[in-house]
Amino acid sequence: MGMFKKKVKVTNSKESSLWFEGEFWVDTGALYSYIPENLANMIHFEPISTRDVFFADGKTSKCLFGTLNFEIEGFEESIPCPVVIGAKNTPLLLGATTLENFAVEVDPTQKKLIPIQTLICGFTATR
Repeated sequence: MGMFKKKVKVTNSKESSLWFEGEFWVDTGALYSYIPENLANMIHFEPISTRDVFFADGKTSKCLFGTLNFEIEGFEESIPCPVVIGAKNTPLLLGATTLENFAVEVDPTQKKLIPIQTLICGFTATR
């Protein structure tokens, strides 16, 4: 898949004056969005738990987990999204749950995010 970046503003969920903006790699292979600890600390991220994370290079780690508000360039919403916090100065990743929260799919050829219809349930109830 073609890799590309999107500009994203990330805001502390409780204090909107605490934020940073960065170029995130769009990574549909990552479940959660990923932010380095130096940026998380800058906006006073408060974790709610930890997650065991498996990296593409085969390493595993226990990472802090919580929620921050995301604003993706080209979309007018600020949406709470789950994040894991990684080592200082690591790349920013925009993961699958964030993409789903924004109801977008990835077009790797044109390197853009495309709005999709959201599905509420996958079956129809009958009597």
